[in-house]
Amino acid sequence: MSGPPAITTVVFDVGHVLVDADYEPFLRLLAEHGVHLGAMDEVCERIGLAAHEAGRLGSEAFLAGIDALARRPFDRARLLAEWNGMYRAVEPMLALARALARTHRVHLLSNMGEIHWAHLEAVFGIPSLGHGAVASWEAGCLKPEPGIYAEAERRFALEPARTVFVDDRADNCAAAVARGWRAIRHVAPGHTRRELAALGLPA
Repeated sequence: MSGPPAITTVVFDVGHVLVDADYEPFLRLLAEHGVHLGAMDEVCERIGLAAHEAGRLGSEAFLAGIDALARRPFDRARLLAEWNGMYRAVEPMLALARALARTHRVHLLSNMGEIHWAHLEAVFGIPSLGHGAVASWEAGCLKPEPGIYAEAERRFALEPARTVFVDDRADNCAAAVARGWRAIRHVAPGHTRRELAALGLPA
């Protein structure tokens, strides 16, 4: 009796998998300009981040929305620096993705807006890592919506049963499994390596 088909493709999420985020400098910048919204989730809702990440709110309109919250104007260069500067590379995960790309197909699937996507390319080369990426701002939809997984399948000719998805969110993983992919919920580099190795990958 044969087992499940061998994994040929690994699809990585980006945020909180290949990069981590420190929101405090951006929140301090907002507070300096009279914007006191508490947690980052509240900030994201007020500035329309979901619409920006889904490609429905362009970069200039998105930044204008942040400006509109403030009691005094932001210096645009500093605003961009703090918005983009929240990300730090998770080097063990980047090394893992690069190593897997030598033996398997490696793709990225990320909820990310145009501003952050361009920054991650310029600083870390992340969108160019592996064999292709789908960002939500280009796809016009967000994980865990089925459409973004369908776009990855179409664009990269993925075979769901031979694809494993690595993401930090349970709902995003569940959406991938619903399409016939396998999934690993990322909690730490060592855990993800062990889960990939259990699937027969050289992790």
